[in-house]
Amino acid sequence: MLQTECFTNSNTGLFRFFCMPVQPLARCHGLYSVTMTALGKIAPAQAITLGRRVLEIEARAVVKLSERLDDSFVRALEMVLGCRGRVVVSGIGKSGHIARKIASTLASTGTPAFFVHPAEASHGDLGMVTRDDVMIALSNSGESAELLVIVPLIKRQGARLIAITGNPRSTLAAEADVHLDANVAEEACPLGLAPTASTTAALALGDALAVALLEARGFGEDDFARSHPGGSLGRRLLTHVSDVMRTAEAIPCVSDDASLFEAVLEMSKKGMGMTAIAQRGDRLVGIFTDGDLRRTLDKLADLRKQGVRDVMTLSPRTIRPNQLAVEAVQLMEEYKITQLLVVDTDMRLVGALNMHDLMRAKVI
Repeated sequence: MLQTECFTNSNTGLFRFFCMPVQPLARCHGLYSVTMTALGKIAPAQAITLGRRVLEIEARAVVKLSERLDDSFVRALEMVLGCRGRVVVSGIGKSGHIARKIASTLASTGTPAFFVHPAEASHGDLGMVTRDDVMIALSNSGESAELLVIVPLIKRQGARLIAITGNPRSTLAAEADVHLDANVAEEACPLGLAPTASTTAALALGDALAVALLEARGFGEDDFARSHPGGSLGRRLLTHVSDVMRTAEAIPCVSDDASLFEAVLEMSKKGMGMTAIAQRGDRLVGIFTDGDLRRTLDKLADLRKQGVRDVMTLSPRTIRPNQLAVEAVQLMEEYKITQLLVVDTDMRLVGALNMHDLMRAKVI
């Protein structure tokens, strides 16, 4: 597309008019004035090669890191386990993003931790750190000015310091009680400038520390669920039958001397595809389901003349209210049923639930 551009030289008063091709803005890429392909200046095959190179460099960095792991890692683990306060994780720039993730992982796996921005710490947030805490400071160079400003103050009040750096001879490494070496041979960035392999190594080292602490504390699935109540694991491990079962008037139930017609009416009214059969008020003796009804209709013509006691299923599958809801799912799947009656230790009927109740509670 050809467009005209006009320029005026205000100093000479000369007016220059000429025509020049101008690329449409949609075909320009960023600050470049040349036309770009869908992948800019890189071909698809080159993109795959470059991607593999980055992944290989970062993978090698983590492998080399595992080979260098030594007693410093054990001392860091012991320091955190002996901490009477919390773990404070800090870093600036890309190291700050990694520090946030490490703090989050520690907190969710049984080690109370939080992130403090080093620049904000210099303006009041340092008050969050107490003498009972342990600080984990991340800096690839080990010379981040924002961290070095607060380190003396942290140590002066008695908190312990673990440094994760890529330079064992750095100022931060020298000031630390324990130094964890996260040095990498090269960054994955072709310019050797953007933190890539170094941040991957620091993140992996933080994960290694968190998992070792998890094991040392005996942190299990139930503990994990308590810190993740909003997740699927939390719902599965923390939801009990009593939380989802139907109770009181919502339970379909007739006495064992009721007619089959009364049982069918109760099933229809409560909409659970079954009714419990109880004697002496609430003691469970059987169940009558949609399947029982279909089998009975093949043999009987008049439901009013037949007692439910003669066609019910004895000893139905039951569950206790204090059991996990996920156990109810397992029972339903094992016996290929869609309802369960809930009883106490004396076989008194206290609730009922079906597959839809468990689905609504997002247990399944």
